[in-house]
Parts: sequence; C-alpha cells; structure tokens
Amino acid sequence: MNNNWCRNNEALLRTLFILFLGQVVSFVMALMSFTSSLLVTLGVDTPLTLSFFPYLALALVYGSILVYRRQKLLVPLYWYVLLGFADVQGNYLVNKAFQYSSITSVTILDCWTIAWVIILTWLFLHTQYSLWQYFGAAICVVGLGLVLLSDAGVGGGGGSKPLLGDILVIAGTLFFAMSNVGEEYCVKKKDRVEVVSMIGLFGMLVSVCEIAIMERTTLESVTWSTEIILAFAGYAVASFIFYSFVPFVLQMSGATLFNLSILTSDMWAVVIRIFFYHQEVDWLYYLSFAIVVVGLIIYSKTEKDPVSVPALENSDLNAQYQVLNEESADPRNGA
Repeated sequence: MNNNWCRNNEALLRTLFILFLGQVVSFVMALMSFTSSLLVTLGVDTPLTLSFFPYLALALVYGSILVYRRQKLLVPLYWYVLLGFADVQGNYLVNKAFQYSSITSVTILDCWTIAWVIILTWLFLHTQYSLWQYFGAAICVVGLGLVLLSDAGVGGGGGSKPLLGDILVIAGTLFFAMSNVGEEYCVKKKDRVEVVSMIGLFGMLVSVCEIAIMERTTLESVTWSTEIILAFAGYAVASFIFYSFVPFVLQMSGATLFNLSILTSDMWAVVIRIFFYHQEVDWLYYLSFAIVVVGLIIYSKTEKDPVSVPALENSDLNAQYQVLNEESADPRNGA
C-alpha cells in the first residue's frame, strides 16, 4: 500500500512539474509575440535581426557546453543545417506577420503547426493516426478558419493587411512544423544540448546571411531607443527560455501535454491585447478558440506518439547514434 501511495504521489508530482514547464513555455511564447508586436508599434521592421540574438545566445551557451564535452555529433551535420534554415524562415515569416495582422490572429493561427506536423510525420516518419485524431485536427482547422473569416472583415481582426498577415503566419507554421518534427526526431537521440546548440549555431549563420541580403537597409534606418533595445532584449530572453525548455518538455511528456500547454499562449495573447493595446477582441476569436480547444482535446486524447518508434529504431541515423554512443564511453573521447 505504501509503495503504491509513493508511486502515485511521484506520478502526480511529475505530471504537475511537466504542466508547470509547459506553462513556462506557453508564457514565454506569449511574451515573444508581445515583444515582436511591440517592436512593430515602435516602427521597427527587422524580423531577421530580432531572431539573430536568441540564436547567438543559444550558440554561445549550449555550444560552449558541447565543446567542453568534446564528443562527436550524434546526428549528421547537414540535418542541423536544414533544421536551422527551417527554423529561421518560420521565425521570419511569423514575426513579419505582426506588421500586417493582430497579435491574437498570429498566436491563434500558430496552431496550424499541428496540422502540418500530422502531414509531415505521416509522410516522412510513417506515423499512423486514428480517425479520431484526424477528426480533432479537422475541428482545429474549422476553428482557425473563423480567424480568417474575422480578419477578412466580418469582425475586424486588426492590422493593416490582416489577410496577408494570416498567410505569412500559415506559411511560417509550415517551416515551424519542419523544424519541430526534425527537432523531436533529434531529441529522440537523447542529447538535447547538441540539438539546441546546433539550432542556435546554424540559425545564427542563416540569419546573418539573410540580414545582409534582405534587411541591411531597414536595420540601418532604425532609430535606436531604450524601449526598442529592451524589446529586443525581452524577445531574446523569452526565446532563449523557449528553445531551452521545448526539447526537455517534449522528451518528458511527448506532444500531447506540450500541445495542450502551449495552447494557453493564445489566452495570454488575448490578455495582452486587451490590457496593453486596449483593443477589442471580436466574438469570433472566442468561438475560434473554443473550437480549437475541443479539436485539440479530441486529438490529444487518442495521440500515442507523434514520432514513429519503429521508424526510429530501424533508421540508419539510429544505427549511427548507437555506434557513436558506444565510442563516447571510451575515456579517450573525453566523454
């Protein structure tokens, strides 16, 4: 009886801890949206530069740990190049969307990532989904469609070109889905430090190249002020926390609790919009949010594992990981 009671308490504490971490991720997501939106109101249009500093911080902090370990990479380098590229494009498109759409629309439409993840994992990782999961995802899409309807003029979603902003967000979520699926695949290799440091390194390099091509003139025209610098710093800190916690939460709880946790970032965004921007929120947003919640609950209730375990076990990448893992046990490798 005592053992059962202890096990139940441990399970409860672990669940509460995971939920707490999920809410940390949810809050920093809302904070990232807020600071990005705030920079738009201050007349700053530098989404690539905004993402550069978080990548730099990740590369410096987690890259230093990786160098100290002196271990070989468990995942091929080209995989991280693609991962960094996809992540930069996702951040660029979503942050750019704040120029045209409201913070509420952007954060709700972020849920499109789930639909893209289903498609990508089915195509590339051969993940099998139940009819209930497809039904839940379809309900989410219906709810998100209401946001598009509202932004088209039925409810006045806010922003100079809300439909263009919505399109940018949806395109951004496709790149985020690529990044998320790739990141979760790499996290299955059991080294979160390597994954985060490589995303930071290649995200930083891709950002520098794209800033030089697309954003140099805009960056030179920015009139720097204390408020703008603080907004950049706030985004960098929030992003650093986000990238640090996401792999950990995914590995501990999987996509179910993670998706449910980050869903509350939409409500944080509504609170920010009401209290900081003093904007009215159209009733279609509340209806959309309710429908998305129902869809995600249905989807999450039947979700087993978004990454196919047999696919991972049978992959050449996993075989390479096993070999490297054995090598890392050799003292000469500095492990």
